[in-house]
Amino acid sequence: MVRRGIRGLLFSQTTWEVCGEAIDGTEAVLKARELLPDLILLDVSMPGISGLEAARLLRQEVPKAKILVMSHHDAAQLLPRALEAGAHACVDKSILSTDLLPTINSVKGRSEDRGIASAE
Repeated sequence: MVRRGIRGLLFSQTTWEVCGEAIDGTEAVLKARELLPDLILLDVSMPGISGLEAARLLRQEVPKAKILVMSHHDAAQLLPRALEAGAHACVDKSILSTDLLPTINSVKGRSEDRGIASAE
């Protein structure tokens, strides 16, 4: 259900292309290698490898991609661990509807878009 809501928010932006989705951290890493997105959204609590572990792998595999992690935990408390793992920002899932798009814009810096990959 959360992924459906995120997809709706992302598809509302005509300047972005959603290039892929993954159901877990392993699939997120595999798809990111293939699709080379500009931005990767990861849920911290994904099945299999966690979003933070996926971020560590993605930092090595797709170093140019920006990584945004989402969590039900307080984003401010999670941020130091997320940054250490290679993420560029955190968003609290309870306020995604208001914070996700501005955070993506901030992280991407309006760079040339190859797409956004989402994993949850």
